[in-house]
Order: sequence, then C-alpha cells, then structure tokens
Amino acid sequence: MRTARVLTIASSDSGGGAGIQADLKAFARCGAHGMSAIVALTAQNTLGVTAIHEVGPAFVRQQIDTVLEDIGTDAVKTGMLFSAPIIEAVAEALAPRRLPLVVDPVMVASSGSRLLREDAVKSLVTRLFPMAAVVTPNLPEAQALTGTVTGDRAALAERLVAMGAPAALVTGGHGAEPVDHLFDGRRHVPIRVERHPVAATHGAGCTHSAALAAGLAAGLPLAEAARRAAAIAGDAVAHGLAGLGGGEGPVHVLHGYRA
Repeated sequence: MRTARVLTIASSDSGGGAGIQADLKAFARCGAHGMSAIVALTAQNTLGVTAIHEVGPAFVRQQIDTVLEDIGTDAVKTGMLFSAPIIEAVAEALAPRRLPLVVDPVMVASSGSRLLREDAVKSLVTRLFPMAAVVTPNLPEAQALTGTVTGDRAALAERLVAMGAPAALVTGGHGAEPVDHLFDGRRHVPIRVERHPVAATHGAGCTHSAALAAGLAAGLPLAEAARRAAAIAGDAVAHGLAGLGGGEGPVHVLHGYRA
C-alpha cells in the first residue's frame, strides 16, 4: 500500500505541544509520512511564547521546493506563517502545483501571544484562501478574520467562503456549542465534537488541521476527512498531558503507542 505524504508549512514549538511538532505527530497517528518547511522558530513552553525568530522567505521557499521536487506530497497544511513575506513565498511555491491545501489561520496562541502580524492578515486571505481546499479557523479566529462578533459558526463559515475560501470549517473548541461547522459553498455539515474536562488543549488546533490534511492526502472526501480529524483531535485532548508544565498541557495524539 502506498503511504500518503503530507507537508506542513508552519513554525516550530520548542515545547513540543503545537506547531510543526504537533503536525508531525498527527501525521504519524494517521499513518502518513510527514514532511516540514519551517517558517519561524518560537521559544515556547506551556506558559507562553517568549520569542519568535523568523526564517528568511527565500529559505522557506527552498525547503518547500526541495521536498516537493524529490518526495512530492499528496496534501499540504499551513499553520503559523507569521508575516506577509512568508505568506507570499509559500503562495508562490504552491500556486503552480495545485495541491490539496488546508489553511489553518493561526493568529494568536492559546497563551495570548500574537502569531500572525496584523499586516499579514490581508495576505493570508487574498493569497492563500483561494488556493485552499478548506480553511480551519477556531471561533475567535473566524470572528477576527470576518470582522464579526457572531457566535454562529454557519454564518461565519459562509462569510469565509464569500471572502474567497472554497470551503471553511469553523472548529468547535470555543463558544457555547461543541460543534465543528463545515460549509463547502453548497451545503452545511455540522460535526458534533466532544469536549473533555482536561487542562491539556495546547496543540489541539494544529492536530485537527494536520489530521484533516492527512485525510485529504489519503483520498477521503472533505466531509469524511473533517469527521475523522475531529475524532482524532478530540481523542488527543482526552488523553492530554495535563500535568506537563505549569500552563495548559499539550494534547497527546500518540497516546496509544507504547515503547
């Protein structure tokens, strides 16, 4: 059987809970071969982000091109991209290849640190949204991107599609109702998710979008891939490492694997 290949273009979390580290673990959980192009390094732990070191756009482009020209990929996901020049480099690298793309518009860390510069939001929307198979903001990100305060995920998903995304999935970890809401431009698909009373949600969004990209890489239809991603992310939270560090602990997507 052919192994699905998935490329993550995102930033490193030195604490191992989110970012590139979470993506690669989620790809492994899904049985996919994970590859990475790192756009920034963060000095980060469970309490927050203390520093960000951006990688040059030319080197980001070289990472992407080098991986794709040899190994190739069946899907791509983007996470924390940090700046407009990085987004431009990513868009230029991916545009000719027309790959299934999951855009996770990471804007603010759970600790409150800003992970996408304000002047980069427009680039994210205009350059990457139209290239995406789906965008996957959480509720606060969807509200910030659309400039609305509604908690109606269906309305937010419709607005995101109107902004240029072919499909939008507003995740259900925030707000009153625990439902992921997918809108593909034609139909609405609510996906019930389970919330767990565990203080270990760091990396849940990254895990979700990475699992979604792995599902698309395996050839699953979008709605099925979204359902599987919701289940995998929820399971990772349920088994999260709440006692690790002094803040919100990381999710544990590989809990079923023992040495």
